[in-house]
Amino acid sequence: MDNATDDQQRSRPRVGHIQFLNCLPLYWGLARTGTLLDLELTKDTPEKLSERLVRGDLDIGPITLVEYLRNADDLVALPDIAVGCDGPVMSCVIVSQLPLEELDGARVALGSTSRTSVRLAQLLLAERYGVTPDYYTCPPDLGLMMQEADAAVLIGDAALRASLHDAPRLGLQVHDLGLMWKEWTGLPFVFAVWAARKDYLAREPETVHEVHRAFLASRDLSLEEVAKVAEQAARWETFDAELLERYFRTLDFRFGPEQLAGVREFARRTGPTTGFPADVAVELLPPEHH
Repeated sequence: MDNATDDQQRSRPRVGHIQFLNCLPLYWGLARTGTLLDLELTKDTPEKLSERLVRGDLDIGPITLVEYLRNADDLVALPDIAVGCDGPVMSCVIVSQLPLEELDGARVALGSTSRTSVRLAQLLLAERYGVTPDYYTCPPDLGLMMQEADAAVLIGDAALRASLHDAPRLGLQVHDLGLMWKEWTGLPFVFAVWAARKDYLAREPETVHEVHRAFLASRDLSLEEVAKVAEQAARWETFDAELLERYFRTLDFRFGPEQLAGVREFARRTGPTTGFPADVAVELLPPEHH
């Protein structure tokens, strides 16, 4: 008889992980709770992870909000966990040489292909400031961007660097997209959700629930030990521990009714121009049956 049991034959779930500081606390938590070994983890940018999940190269993972909404028929979102903000976010910004209301027809550099941040920036500039800039995409180097553009949209670590180090030095204004959205709508904003492919959920429902529990436990532990996470990360990053701790505490890793309302409001305002219905249904992983 074959020695290998059924358990050994099971393959680890293929799970994505955002390689930005915003998800570092979750990674810390997965390592600390010991669940990291249960996952086949792929680290990449939000855009690349989104593509892989949609293609079926990952089973579960973070996906930028726009890509989730465009592919909602094939995906189920994990409740209670997301990357978002309820007010400032610090790592999604418009850096500008001009007041925002003067950017009509101006060149605005997009330092990322993350459609969610880009759509949010475009929405706010169009509807809140009444301007239609001339957008183009380029690498996220603020100094170079500002040689060609009047403003730039930056996300992730590049946005933190720009808003904390480079913009003040270059005498540029920094506008926080999370804060702008909150002032405009009164709602939180969600940049990425965690989702499982429906075909994987149908095959491996228990595993999906296990991974979901692992993420929640990781998130809770990371936030309890956030000073430690910041201290350790600061040894390798261009930011000090105090700033990292502030950033980690600024981010909102919840995905409850308020966050869902923010998602629905964003979908209502952007859906028809972004490739999903304005009333797209967000399907959440149902509770386990015991």
